[in-house]
Amino acid sequence: MTNQEKIRFAVIGINHGHIYDQVNLLLEAGGELAAFYAPEPDLAATFTKTYPQAVQAESKAQILEDPAIQLVTSAGIPNDRAPLGVEVMRHGKDYLSDKPGFTTLDQLAEARRVQAETGRIYSVFYAERLANPATLRAGELVRAGAIGEVVQTIGVGPHKINLPSRPDWFFEHEKYGGIITDIGSHQMDQFLFFTGAKAPQVVFSQVANYHHPDYPELEDFGDVILRGENCSGYVRVDWFTPAGLPTFGDTRLTVIGTEGYIEVRKNLDIGGKPGANHLFLADRQGVRYENCEKVEVPFARQLLDDIRNRTETAMTQAHCFLASELTLQAEAQAVRLGFLA
Repeated sequence: MTNQEKIRFAVIGINHGHIYDQVNLLLEAGGELAAFYAPEPDLAATFTKTYPQAVQAESKAQILEDPAIQLVTSAGIPNDRAPLGVEVMRHGKDYLSDKPGFTTLDQLAEARRVQAETGRIYSVFYAERLANPATLRAGELVRAGAIGEVVQTIGVGPHKINLPSRPDWFFEHEKYGGIITDIGSHQMDQFLFFTGAKAPQVVFSQVANYHHPDYPELEDFGDVILRGENCSGYVRVDWFTPAGLPTFGDTRLTVIGTEGYIEVRKNLDIGGKPGANHLFLADRQGVRYENCEKVEVPFARQLLDDIRNRTETAMTQAHCFLASELTLQAEAQAVRLGFLA
């Protein structure tokens, strides 16, 4: 393959709106959307209106067996994503899943085995880092030594629940995997990325249904304590963002180093600065602020290059799987509180 070769990709599964972010990034990076498959007529109609160039396939097999398609991306129902990824790899194609890429440790083990056998790419779209300019800028600063050695990350992911808009699978634990599995996968990815931990452990985790007794399988709160080599991490996720907040949630990241710290306000500055992608850095010289709206988001371009060249520049396979392993371990061993207890 050459670096100029057009990568043709297809979509299977459009149950979450994140699929539009995934497709748009791939298109902006030069990918060619060839086809999609979705069994839900309403979802398919909206997708077709947005991307009229994509042929609507009659089955998954039509896409999987097309030798001209090199990449499949999906935001299907969460517990369907990993089995699809295994099928994609066995058909000689690379795979990009929305997070979570897995809902059980058994799914992860199978994907690891098939990925090793096939040599294909199994990538998970941890968008809070991979598609967030301010978080990418924080990574640049940390790599440059701006805050010394990283000793802790604190990642919080509050979200609006918007109950009337949620599909049935959102409330079924087997299908969505739990709140840590779902939202918390972002924070696990960031913990590994910023600390460089190679053998991290889940020290403690808990999940709860504090406020939604009518949905007994819904987890509306979760948190995790992580330990790595000379570092630690804390994760909190919830569905308690108030209706008055002008975004889906005030997601943020704090990276604490031996010489300073960085705080990233991903969606808004609750103190009043307009827009998103706010970064604050405090070190021995003082405090400074950066608006990171114009920072490049290279993930899709790097992924397409990895498909061409069989490299790992967008994200290593080991990192992808380890972030999911931490997430799934935390969910599996969590103490259950509130209406879950």
